[in-house]
Amino acid sequence: MTLTLYNTLSRDKEEFVPIDPDRVTMYVCGPTVYSYAHIGNARPAVVFDVLVRLLRHQWPRVIFARNITDIDDKINAAAAEQGVDIGEITAKFEKIYLEDMASLGVAPPDIDPHATDHIPEMIAMMERLIEEGHAYAAEGHVLFNVPSYSDYGQLSKRDQEGLLAGARVEVAPYKKDASDFVLWKPSTSDLPGWDSPWGRGRPGWHLECSCMIEKHLGRTIDIHGGGVDLVFPHHENEIAQSTCAHGGETFVRYWLHNGFVNVDNEKMSKSIGNVLLVHELLKQAPGEAIRLALLNAHYRQPLDWTDRGLAQAKRMLDRLYGALRTLGDIDTDPDAVPSAEFLAALNDDLNTPKALATLFDLARQANTASDVGEKSHIKGALLTSADLMGLLQHSADDWFAGGNGEHDGIDAEEIERLIEARHNAKADKDYAEADRIRDELASRDIFLEDGPDGTKWRRT
Repeated sequence: MTLTLYNTLSRDKEEFVPIDPDRVTMYVCGPTVYSYAHIGNARPAVVFDVLVRLLRHQWPRVIFARNITDIDDKINAAAAEQGVDIGEITAKFEKIYLEDMASLGVAPPDIDPHATDHIPEMIAMMERLIEEGHAYAAEGHVLFNVPSYSDYGQLSKRDQEGLLAGARVEVAPYKKDASDFVLWKPSTSDLPGWDSPWGRGRPGWHLECSCMIEKHLGRTIDIHGGGVDLVFPHHENEIAQSTCAHGGETFVRYWLHNGFVNVDNEKMSKSIGNVLLVHELLKQAPGEAIRLALLNAHYRQPLDWTDRGLAQAKRMLDRLYGALRTLGDIDTDPDAVPSAEFLAALNDDLNTPKALATLFDLARQANTASDVGEKSHIKGALLTSADLMGLLQHSADDWFAGGNGEHDGIDAEEIERLIEARHNAKADKDYAEADRIRDELASRDIFLEDGPDGTKWRRT
């Protein structure tokens, strides 16, 4: 089945054809670890996790790298404010980031290169760029000379005036051109730094990705992803650095970018006070519900995050897990594969809303099927399809027992005891007592479902 992806470089959907079908390569810009990740940071992690799952379904070997930026002025500021080494800040928040993303069902990448582990590679690339006339040293800095690369701006499609405005470049007397950007900058004694031919200093943000891609994936890779906010200047600068350092070789063949996440139709902003941290959202809802809410819109479109949308995602999962519970102990078809309609949707530039619709079609079929063989087939298709989106990763019983993580402490054993007491009350025709137990459980967010196979329960 053909996979098509929207390439930001061409502004068109293109058939994905890897350079080497036996070694598909993908790199996604990861977090700068100085604080908690917000829901906007989580969107690319979830989106590209789905893409990796899809690629691995269709190609035998996929190498996925997602970096960790562990040297940055924001990290330096946080460390100075707290009076600790930057390593303490980065280790703490990298751990939290990985735990939060795991809660959203995001699998770890094959490679997670750290910027501070690649200083020699950065120095080597700068030396090549200087030698080729694409970079220069000035007052302890190394800068990329933008006019030396005639194709600069090809990804963002900006003219020179737009490039300068978008980059918010520092106007400095040591620059040859106002648009030139920093590859290396000097460090004072109170800042982290490394020895280099240009003095003690630290890398600019853009350089790390070019060097880590070259070292771990190669000079030319299949896919590079990230948020739309990275198109310019970060990814534009990556293209310039890598292309010029490699004699004009193509750097990336397919550029993919996910849209912004807004909150209640407003841009997330510290000044507004609407920045939603994943760490806090996980106290309100299961990670899988947060994941589904992020996939409920096409990845290239802006996503408006609301409490109502998160609650809807939880209800959607209730329906899907409810279908699984209906199928009960039916054995899964051993030859199960994702449904053709589901795969067609994901292969159409990761159309997750359409893919989700096919999951609900399967759920409806599960709720009406009577033949054991048909149920086995449906169950297999539902589970294998959902797995490509990182959904239905729990048993139905565990899902309904888990709720949103904010119940009042009543455990499964106590719930089962009360259900048994209710059953006995109904058998004794003490309907008032049976209703009282039902209402007590409801007041504690436990919803009962009576059916031919007995009473099932779930947390609401």
